[in-house]
Formats: sequence, structure tokens, C-alpha cells
Amino acid sequence: MAFRKFLPMFDRVLVERLAAETMSKGGIMLPEKAQGKVLQATVVAVGPGSTNKKGNLTPMSVKVGEKVLLPEYGGTKVNLEDKEYFLFRDADILGKYVE
Repeated sequence: MAFRKFLPMFDRVLVERLAAETMSKGGIMLPEKAQGKVLQATVVAVGPGSTNKKGNLTPMSVKVGEKVLLPEYGGTKVNLEDKEYFLFRDADILGKYVE
């Protein structure tokens, strides 16, 4: 897999956005322009964390495999082996889903 060959630096998180809904709840097919931006993603790789002023490593708040809520704007698009991923800072992630 592509993300096994890519390790984010510092406090960066590599995520893969979930697929957009193509049908409404009533069963109507939605055109691409009518589909909302997907704000949910799965974490596929995390960096080691950032260092504070004392030089201590601050651990990451998310782990690989967790589902997270992303901000509407932001992130850096990364294409790895014809798949689209996004890089966010750990602090930019709005929350994570717990099961």
C-alpha cells in the first residue's frame, strides 16, 4: 500500500477521505456537484509527534485506523500510487469518532 512507503514528519497526519454519498436517503442519484464535501476520513499514517520548548516529544492524539472529523478547508493533497490522500496537522483535526 502507498501509505506504508510514506511517513509524515513531526505532527502531520495522513488521511484518506471517505467516499461521498451518491444516493439520497430517498434513493435519488445525486450528481457530482450536488454531493457535499466529505469531512470524515480514516487515518492511514501518523508522524512521531512534535517537540515542545523543552525538547520533549508530544505524542499524537490519533492513531492509524481511527475515523476523524476534518475541517472543511485546509490540508495538503498528496497523490500516492494514483490514490488521493490529505496531510493535516494533528491540531487541525477537529475530533475522532469512538465506537
